[in-house]
Amino acid sequence: MDQPSRSFLIMPYLDLGSERIYYALQRNQAAGVPVLLIHGAGENHLIWPSGLRRLPGASVYAIDLPGHGKSSGTGRGTIADYAEWLAAFCAALRLPTAVLIGHSMGGAIAQWLALTHSDRTAALVLVATGAKLRVAPQLLEQAQNDFAAAVDLVSDWGWGPAAPEELKRLGKQQLLANIPAVMLTDYRACDAFDVRGQLKAILAPTLIIAGEADQMTPLKHAAFLAEHIPLAHLTAVPGAGHMVMLEAAEIVTDAIRDFLRENRLV
Repeated sequence: MDQPSRSFLIMPYLDLGSERIYYALQRNQAAGVPVLLIHGAGENHLIWPSGLRRLPGASVYAIDLPGHGKSSGTGRGTIADYAEWLAAFCAALRLPTAVLIGHSMGGAIAQWLALTHSDRTAALVLVATGAKLRVAPQLLEQAQNDFAAAVDLVSDWGWGPAAPEELKRLGKQQLLANIPAVMLTDYRACDAFDVRGQLKAILAPTLIIAGEADQMTPLKHAAFLAEHIPLAHLTAVPGAGHMVMLEAAEIVTDAIRDFLRENRLV
């Protein structure tokens, strides 16, 4: 008789260089390829719904990037620097390959890692992101000069029209907990990111998830990714905004679980 798989929730730290990095790990004894959850600008690991952080049959690493959440250190100045940091994180934990699931800036990091370290990339899930992430000049200016106003702006733009007020309140609270300089650095890194001409070199199976009401990375950005990444599939969620994985947690988690199973990764 097959024995049921067992999973353990661990919340460890990793000393990486001079930085102490926090990550929540669900370790599953019968897991396939490890899954990395990479949050976006000004976020932390709690931006992911609990059902995804504890995905059955998977070992899931939900990371706080340097300078974010419970991790010490500073944010990185470019998406390339974040991707190299992530490669070092994987090497330190002896993860030769992983499924990279990234939201917004995290999706940019995942794309860059797939382009520069294809051997470490088993598959991609790109959530509310694009191959170019231009940041509105108004948001960049406010992030530099009026942090509270920048948080208000992101809180207005980041959600779909039917998002629950409690979710919006918690999201704003999370943004306000940021070090302002880290969030500004994140936005500048996003604004400089552009891999539109390189997408055909991403050969890993790719799931793209987008909210149809996303004001920050509109659906056309997801459609561009789906058109130019060879093994890509697009799932669009009606009515959801930039925080689609929270606004439609069950839909997004189910789509990711089915994608991983179809590609025999869990």
